[in-house]
Amino acid sequence: MSRPIRVLVAKPGLDGHDRGAKVIARALRDAGMEVIYTGLRQTPEMIVSAALQEDVDFIGLSILSGAHNAIVPRVMKLLKENSIEDVKVIVGGIVPDADIPSLKEQGVSAVFQPGTSMEEIVRFIREHA
Repeated sequence: MSRPIRVLVAKPGLDGHDRGAKVIARALRDAGMEVIYTGLRQTPEMIVSAALQEDVDFIGLSILSGAHNAIVPRVMKLLKENSIEDVKVIVGGIVPDADIPSLKEQGVSAVFQPGTSMEEIVRFIREHA
């Protein structure tokens, strides 16, 4: 790429814990990526709007609340409705193994569960940018 990889990191839903999202955002920034952190309590509409405005390559959804099966489908639908099909979506947080295949079928590029190293996340983004 001729410009830095741009990643939007978002905390959708009512989950009020963003320490992990901030750690990820810093790791991506330290790896040379441009990071846009949207803050807490973002709606899918707010996330997709920010992704469009910021011309990002990736959307990283940090979900600890267990609401991934409600939030991710809405985000994916909004991306499609807005013809934003070149942006890759990755999900991090508390996602049971049984839910991962469904998320990937919906178009999620990767799911990173607790314990995933920062290096693995950075490597994935670089390889898929």
